[in-house]
Amino acid sequence: MWKKIKQFLFIVLVLNVVFVVWGRFFNPPITITQIGGLFEYGKLKRDYISYDEMGNNVKRAVIASEDQKFFIHNGFDYTAIEKAMEHNEKGKKIRGGSTISQQTAKNIFLWQGRSWFRKGLEAVYTFIIEKAWGKDVILERYLNSIEMGQGVFGVEAAAEYYFGKQSKDLTTSEAAWIATVLPNPKKYDPKNPSAYLRKKHNWIMRQMRNVSLK
Repeated sequence: MWKKIKQFLFIVLVLNVVFVVWGRFFNPPITITQIGGLFEYGKLKRDYISYDEMGNNVKRAVIASEDQKFFIHNGFDYTAIEKAMEHNEKGKKIRGGSTISQQTAKNIFLWQGRSWFRKGLEAVYTFIIEKAWGKDVILERYLNSIEMGQGVFGVEAAAEYYFGKQSKDLTTSEAAWIATVLPNPKKYDPKNPSAYLRKKHNWIMRQMRNVSLK
């Protein structure tokens, strides 16, 4: 029995190593979140593109919205995590402290949810991809796989869906509108923005001025 368990664990380890190495050079064939979106909405809009094809506006907009320390942290923003924990202890609404690296690890390798087991795996994968992939690859995988609407994944598909153009051609304002849907793309719609979304859009526009891509 113990021998079979060790064989199983070894196979799992090997498959994970292969998947991580694969991810260094290729986008994922499909993710668990994408499968969920396909079943929920009956569609899967995505178009994987390279880092250089994305254009800088959408990169800056998403970094401004989600993780302004992306290029300087080691995968974890401990200040943001501490603030999130303090907020969640006081309030009812849960606030996350996940970096883009953590979200990439979750989106590519894992599933959505808030269990401690999944968060533990997320931390392991985050550490690995920070070492094995580097920032540009992590950001490319994130921007290609992130859910950005109901059945819409990645910035290229989002640019086509919301504005009928390629992501590299997005204006600063359009890129900021796409970033406003994060982290709740199933709820928010740039085509019909609420007062909250308009306020967030203006905030992202201001923050984009301070974002460097290195």
